[in-house]
Amino acid sequence: MFTASHRGGSGSPLVLLHGFLDTWRVWELVLPALERGHDVLAVTLAGHAGGPPLPDRVDAATLPDAVERAMEEAGFPTAHLVGNSLGGFVALQLAARGRARSVVAFAPAGGWPAGDVSYRGLLSSQGDLQRQARSIAPHARSLLSTPEGRRRATALLTENHEHLPAELLAHQLLGVARCDAAPLLEFAAREGYDLDAERITCPVRIAWGTEDRLLPWPATAERFRRDWLPHADWIELDGVGHCPQLDVPLETAQLVLGFAGG
Repeated sequence: MFTASHRGGSGSPLVLLHGFLDTWRVWELVLPALERGHDVLAVTLAGHAGGPPLPDRVDAATLPDAVERAMEEAGFPTAHLVGNSLGGFVALQLAARGRARSVVAFAPAGGWPAGDVSYRGLLSSQGDLQRQARSIAPHARSLLSTPEGRRRATALLTENHEHLPAELLAHQLLGVARCDAAPLLEFAAREGYDLDAERITCPVRIAWGTEDRLLPWPATAERFRRDWLPHADWIELDGVGHCPQLDVPLETAQLVLGFAGG
């Protein structure tokens, strides 16, 4: 079952935003720690499995607009924002709108150097990945019942996978298959990524795994480090892949709590 969001815990508001093709459940392993100190809202992005549908025309405001609506429904004028990959970029877009008390972004998308169009290759590979997921989705549970199957399913996301529940991985694989990915990929390939970074006034922490296979460190962080957010709190995660919340959930929760409080 795919749902639009999860909410739990008490304390200052904190919003979790997942990466492309994922769902809010990618944060499941860090929720217990975060909910001890925060009122946590984990959102599924528009166009993703369980999330709100995409509008007829996708533009740069589509994803942050939908998150803002979810925040308003939750009674969060502002919140600590935490995002991974595409969700990290959306968190920074929301910070530029004044909706963030702080931002912790894990390998945020959009950091290719200005004029570098190599990201289009990644977008194409993401489309291929979804097509593969759709072909194997009917067999997801059996494929993920073995250690070898779980390693193959997580190879692009994590360095450590033995602790990951097979049920969670099956859910995520089905979520990849059900994402309305084409309009998002087409928009990103056409328009690229732009961030009004001068409008971001809240504290920002950016953490990046040195073994990230989707957004390799440090090449795909260059624009954040050089142009947009050179004064952010930058952290390298040695031996960690693209999704720290799956790879090293305890360390991920500590990086959030140590910055957002709680």
